[in-house]
Amino acid sequence: MSQDNSSISFADMKLAPALLQVLEDVGYEQPSPIQAKSIPTLLEGKDVLGQAQTGTGKTAAFALPLLSRLDLRKREPQLLVLTPTRELAIQVAEAFQTYARHLKGFHVLPVYGGQSYEIQLRQLKRGVHVIVGTPGRVMDHMRSGKLRVNGLRALVLDEADEMLRMGFIDDVEWVLEQVPSERQIALFSATMPKEIRKVAQCYLRDPVVIKIVQKTVTAEGIRQRYWQVSGLHKLDALTRLLEAEPYDAMIVFVRTKTATVELAEKLEARGHACDALNGDIPQNMRERIVGRLRNGQTDILVATDVVARGLDVKRISHVVNYDIPTDVEAYIHRIGRTGRAGKTGDAILFVSPREKRLLKAIEKTIRQPIEPMQMPTAKDINLQRIQRFKQRVCNSLSEEKNEFYYQLLTEVQQEEGVEVMEIAAALAGLLQGEEPLLLPEKSKPAIGDKRGKDKAPGKRKRTTETANLNARPLAGHPEVEMQRFRIEVGSAHEVKPGNIVGAIANEADLESQYIGHIEIYEDYTTVDLPAGMPKEIFQAMKKARVCGRRLDISLLGGKPVRAGAAGNEGGTARGRQPRRKAGGGARPSSVKKGKATRKKPGAAKRSR
Repeated sequence: MSQDNSSISFADMKLAPALLQVLEDVGYEQPSPIQAKSIPTLLEGKDVLGQAQTGTGKTAAFALPLLSRLDLRKREPQLLVLTPTRELAIQVAEAFQTYARHLKGFHVLPVYGGQSYEIQLRQLKRGVHVIVGTPGRVMDHMRSGKLRVNGLRALVLDEADEMLRMGFIDDVEWVLEQVPSERQIALFSATMPKEIRKVAQCYLRDPVVIKIVQKTVTAEGIRQRYWQVSGLHKLDALTRLLEAEPYDAMIVFVRTKTATVELAEKLEARGHACDALNGDIPQNMRERIVGRLRNGQTDILVATDVVARGLDVKRISHVVNYDIPTDVEAYIHRIGRTGRAGKTGDAILFVSPREKRLLKAIEKTIRQPIEPMQMPTAKDINLQRIQRFKQRVCNSLSEEKNEFYYQLLTEVQQEEGVEVMEIAAALAGLLQGEEPLLLPEKSKPAIGDKRGKDKAPGKRKRTTETANLNARPLAGHPEVEMQRFRIEVGSAHEVKPGNIVGAIANEADLESQYIGHIEIYEDYTTVDLPAGMPKEIFQAMKKARVCGRRLDISLLGGKPVRAGAAGNEGGTARGRQPRRKAGGGARPSSVKKGKATRKKPGAAKRSR
């Protein structure tokens, strides 16, 4: 494509009016490079082979044009999106729902393992236009005849290299072989290994190749930190940050024009000198707003990416990414507003648990880790408040108006016969008003702060010694020897027992009845599994992901146990091997006598 994406707008792309209305509603102003190149191509019905990192805006790049081409009168699947993980499937489905807000009668369905088949089957029977799912569960529905793809118009492979890494490539090819020959395909991948190129050569027809290269890196003088906080608590988190973090001037970045105004108003209501800056503000007004920031009349700007690019104000000491950018390049431009002219600066990123993938993509692009923040306690906040109060008093000592008040308070002292410090304390109370100066120091930790959680009722400390190393025998299968394993995901990552059971059942090709006791701690979980796990399955489980995190499973070291044989000294699995599921996991293997044997792709039913 020859058109410069720096000047193209969404309105230039001939998207459906309902979609343009949504983009206007949420205040998206300019497409990212991958969107500017992919949307016109997909609107023309051409296949696309796109290479771009996570966090470059790929979802909108394929969702917007393919939504524009749907026929909503037909209540049948017309678009299928394959993703490597259930978390990404949910995220992509939610994005489709947002973009299709003004498309009457539109339905999207995420399908993935860990969720009841009945729920998905009911929605399939009702009729959906877009399916977003993991390969295994999509195959299940296709084999059962519940998901018919004869009306499919387009198919998207999202993060194809990740699907290859997780062992899904055979499943993906099976799905590709079942879809109609006259269909459009978009394949997106961060890298292009030979296996992905082979898939593209076999199934894509004269694809338009789009490659987005991240060229820039962040300045060395910028300290980058992130704070894990969910959307509901962001405002409180930002308010706490403004109290505890010494700053000169700050830019707070949000995604949409509407959000700039809403957040600026809320910050002003909390006593901060704040302005909104977005594309709807006339140029002369923008210049006045920036001028106020430059001369100290305003301390905080709440802005979108477009209007803040090129903004050069030396007193900006902090950049806060209130909304994590979906385009990594945008993050680099955002934090470049601080640390200018040889000065140091601070960049702080708010990340919800479901946005950890975007955080990893940013770290990969800038080639350095972003350190987690330890947020302030009430004691830290109180020290800052006391210091600011003292500074206000000191600043007022030299003012000329004090002469009148000096005489007035001298009269009060003589009339009431009280000490000078008593009068000063009374005045300080009048100055502070009804709101107390200090926070109660026994209050709960700051939003997102993990300190102090170990002592909370019902929580386990994070040390491995807390966990019992010995597994519990299976009540329903006392003959099966069990061992206790540790996986690196816990309550801090919002994991639930069902997530763990689903992932292990998939990866180990194991029926859930053979998954034993699960104990969820703050940052890890213990789970009892049959002893003697084959090496191939063990390695596959280490790479599997739950709630966006690798399981990294490891043996805790306890001896294998079964009912009546807890003291088994042999340390090997001599009990009867559990029955494996009919369907495979990410690594399609079955277990016989402790050895792993490969199954042919598509030979048996799978579950996701």
